[in-house]
Amino acid sequence: MKIKNITFISLNYAPEDTAIGLYSTQWVSFLKDAGFKVTVVTAFPYYPKWEISDGYKKKKVFLQEELFGTRVLRYKQYVPKNPNFLKRIIHLSDFTFGSFFNLFKIKECDLVISVVPFTTSVLLGYIQKKRFKSKLWVHVQDFEFDAALQTGVGKKKNIIFKALFKLEKWLFSKADLGSTISHSMLKRFSEKTTSEQFFLPNWIDEEKINPLNSEPHKYLSSNKIKILYSGNIGDKQDWDVFIKFCNDINPGIYDVVVVGDGAKKDWLLEKISAFSNVHYYPPVPFEELSDLLCSADVHILFQKPEVIDTVMPSKVLGMMASAKPSIIIGNENSEVKSIFEASDAGLYFSKYSSILVTDLQHLTNNKEKLQKQGDKARSYVIENFSKDKILSNMLEKLKEL
Repeated sequence: MKIKNITFISLNYAPEDTAIGLYSTQWVSFLKDAGFKVTVVTAFPYYPKWEISDGYKKKKVFLQEELFGTRVLRYKQYVPKNPNFLKRIIHLSDFTFGSFFNLFKIKECDLVISVVPFTTSVLLGYIQKKRFKSKLWVHVQDFEFDAALQTGVGKKKNIIFKALFKLEKWLFSKADLGSTISHSMLKRFSEKTTSEQFFLPNWIDEEKINPLNSEPHKYLSSNKIKILYSGNIGDKQDWDVFIKFCNDINPGIYDVVVVGDGAKKDWLLEKISAFSNVHYYPPVPFEELSDLLCSADVHILFQKPEVIDTVMPSKVLGMMASAKPSIIIGNENSEVKSIFEASDAGLYFSKYSSILVTDLQHLTNNKEKLQKQGDKARSYVIENFSKDKILSNMLEKLKEL
């Protein structure tokens, strides 16, 4: 069977231009340019603010629109203002319920691509597979149940989580092909399914994040050494460590800038109000991202060390592409650590200590080393995570189906 018509199911999609929304949109655009007819089944845009975007609030519950030449079917899902585990379950269930009806507006389908999270996107994909006798490709950006446990949301012995893991395993078994974004996640995937698996990492468009054509960004106009965190302000980051870091660095030398949104934003804003050199700004449009990232002197990302094989932060690719070094805290066995050791893209720590601040001082006192590590980071990410290279490999795998 030659694949012509693709149903692409993803909770996040344009106009969301960060995280999964960005990658789903670029993937669909690449498929369209390659000659496939793609129909997207998605939610109303809400991430990372956890609030439906202003331009969509007054739209009807079911919405059909055309974006960049692609048909998009949306359902206005419940979005909790302060998401906890129970509210996320309702959020998930509502999206799944509404999207079920959108599936039946599609009349032709040779391949379904279901993006996880949500895991129930696979259920929707399986329904579509049975309707059309099509192939099902499951792409995992995050094992959401594993992540929930590792960030302290639940306990594995809990009867609810036992049921969720059984459901996950059953759904993954329905895939003709599974893919995910890191080698450690691929190994974890193999424990959940016997379906064929494929390494499909997130990618970077080196022309979109490019220090050679970027301009100084207004958020980073200080004459001090500028330290940037840009991304989701959520539970996967260790914000207690971040506050300790802000307390330990010299405010006369360093400015720390946080750009983003998420469930822990209000908590963070209250905590950083005590620091004169720590500043918060809302997310920038994608077209400003290169200016933002390339205006920093150093990037930081403090992951909770217990998070290991469920997450490969895509924001690391943008940080590296900016040709600026990064300081990361994460699990000792993380794939990000392996990448940093291979690329010499900055400093990686398995836990926070005063050594991190000392090494930061040594790094920022040596401009030549700062530049050299930044250049190594960009070279490595272009060599291994270029958008054209990754998506061309994806296309070859699709043709095998």
